[in-house]
Amino acid sequence: MEFKGSSVYDQTDFLSNYLKRRGRQESPNNAIEKPIIYELLGEAMGKHILDLGCGNADFGRELLAAGAASYEGVEGSEAMALLAEEALRETPGTLFQGTMEEYPFPEKQFDLVTSRFAIHYVEDIQTLFAKVHRSLKEQGQFLFSVQHPLTTSSFASKLSGERRENWLVDDYFIQGERKEPWIDKIVVKHHRTIEAYFTALAKAGFKITALREGEPDRRLFNSEEEYQRRRRIPVMLVFLCEK
Repeated sequence: MEFKGSSVYDQTDFLSNYLKRRGRQESPNNAIEKPIIYELLGEAMGKHILDLGCGNADFGRELLAAGAASYEGVEGSEAMALLAEEALRETPGTLFQGTMEEYPFPEKQFDLVTSRFAIHYVEDIQTLFAKVHRSLKEQGQFLFSVQHPLTTSSFASKLSGERRENWLVDDYFIQGERKEPWIDKIVVKHHRTIEAYFTALAKAGFKITALREGEPDRRLFNSEEEYQRRRRIPVMLVFLCEK
């Protein structure tokens, strides 16, 4: 069975295993992506923030604790949304339970729109980026991460197991659906080139102010072996854009 969008997180066994992996200190999310997100984010103080694909909303709690004026998470998975509701309990944060494609995107309301490892589930990024642009105030920012296109081009190397030691890059310029074997499920994601992301953002009216590919920092790894493994290929792509 194949799972599209956030639906895979509604599978109890998948969600449990995902959260365990996600919580590891040396997971790419924690050791590579999170430091870059916070570096590019800068100050959260006083900002009105929309988070697309917010997961369990731990990020939202952190942003509110850092002084964000408001936080709204958008989450398509019912199971994840329950975790997000619990995380945002007793905070001013709010939650929209639905996909980012379903979200209404009010005009000129947010100082910052974020999305972490979720947009690669979206088929039509041009429409999404236009909606994000409309929802931002003037000079508002759009900060998001996705799986790096070098890793989404082909998942054939995953046939050797989840912990890949070598990566196959193939069909890079053939964009569209990819079916990734991930935590004992088949998850549908959308592969597109770096150029395609850049072009779609520019067409939507954004100015790209930073692009990062997740070069690992040795100080954030306890294991030299894992650090050297993560230096071999980029696993994420991060954009910071301005309206």
